[in-house]
Amino acid sequence: MNLKDTFRVWTGCVAVLLMVTEPAALESNPNPACKPTPEDALGPFYKPGAPFREAVGKGYVVEGTVRSASDCSAIPGATLEFWLAGPEGDYGDDYRATLKSRPDGSFRFESDVPPPYWQRPPHIHIRVTASGYHVLITQHYPKPGHTEAIFDLVLLPEHK
Repeated sequence: MNLKDTFRVWTGCVAVLLMVTEPAALESNPNPACKPTPEDALGPFYKPGAPFREAVGKGYVVEGTVRSASDCSAIPGATLEFWLAGPEGDYGDDYRATLKSRPDGSFRFESDVPPPYWQRPPHIHIRVTASGYHVLITQHYPKPGHTEAIFDLVLLPEHK
C-alpha cells in the first residue's frame, strides 16, 4: 500500500470515528477536575450481589466522591461495588462489598491492604452505577506504603 492509499484508509477511519462518536464526547471538558475516571478491566472475579457494608478488613481506607463529568456535581445514591484479593491473594465473598454514595456523593471503604498476586500490583476493583450515567468499571491501585487514598469516581452521563 502506498502513502496515498494509507492516508485514504486513515481518513476514512477518522470519518467513521466521528460519525459514531457522540458530539458531546468530542467537546473539551471545561473542568479538568471532572475528567472521567479511566475504565479498567472487570477481571474474572466479579460477582454481583455483594453484601452492603463499608468494610471488609482493616488497614487500608479509600474514600472520595462520586461526581458527574458534565458539571462536577456530586452523585448521591450511586451504587459502588468493591472486590479485591484477601491477604493470601485469594478472591472470595469475604472481600466483596456494596455501598451507596452519601447525599453529598461521598463514600468510604475500608479493607485489608490489598496484596500483589500473579505478578499484578495491589489493586481494588470498583464498579459504579447511577441512574442516568454510564456504568464505570475501574480499579484503584494503592501507592506502596500508603494506608489511605482519596479516589474520586467521575461518571459520564448517558446522552439520550
